[in-house]
Amino acid sequence: MRQEKDMRQRQILATLDITPSLRVAELAQRLNVSTETIRRDLDALTQAGLLNRTYGGAVRPVGHEPALAERHALFVAERRRIADATVPLLSGARVLFFGSGATVEHVARAVALAVRGILVVTHSIGVAAALGVNSSIEVLLLPGEYHAVEGIVLGGHTVAFLQGLHADAAVLGASGMTGEGPHDVLPETAAVFAAMAARAGRSIVTADHSKFGRVFTARYAAWRQIAHLVTDAAPEGPLAWELERAQVPVTIA
Repeated sequence: MRQEKDMRQRQILATLDITPSLRVAELAQRLNVSTETIRRDLDALTQAGLLNRTYGGAVRPVGHEPALAERHALFVAERRRIADATVPLLSGARVLFFGSGATVEHVARAVALAVRGILVVTHSIGVAAALGVNSSIEVLLLPGEYHAVEGIVLGGHTVAFLQGLHADAAVLGASGMTGEGPHDVLPETAAVFAAMAARAGRSIVTADHSKFGRVFTARYAAWRQIAHLVTDAAPEGPLAWELERAQVPVTIA
């Protein structure tokens, strides 16, 4: 009985990864159980912090991400491996967009050590500083409003400037990744990432396994818009299914 309950609750969470909001009656019909059983499951999952109850249903909770300074201390070895695995995917690119985040900064450090004679366009102060150690790399820092906590610029000026540019490839981070696509905690950052993805020949998402299944405020792309995912563990469940459906190659570092 306990095993059936655990399996049913995993199915509920997997379904909410694909359809972020569901009604009790719909879940009961999908799982062939009573609405009372679904309500008990939803109550248990809510107490565990895995979803939020709504009137007549449930939604996945919007995530919270630590500040950049805190994230730099997490998954350091994994991010270094992701960075090293990303560099070969940039072969032949002469103009790159770089987003922001702890993993993307690791990629910037790896690029600075391995690549010469390219132009990098970024909204991240940390990325610009990491690339600055290589005098052969030209760095264009985007205009915009400075966000001190994340060390980035963003806003309408940033997006407008990007819309006049083109890059061979974009290196993007993610606060979370679900079957719907990569997410960012800040809608303004998501807007910058979306503009980069739209103006790049190919987009590479770099993110560690802790981002799997996490829902944040703004999705910035569908998986069909992403050329490659570089991570440190194999995705599972709805995320894996949607990556396969969108034919996104996954490199596990």
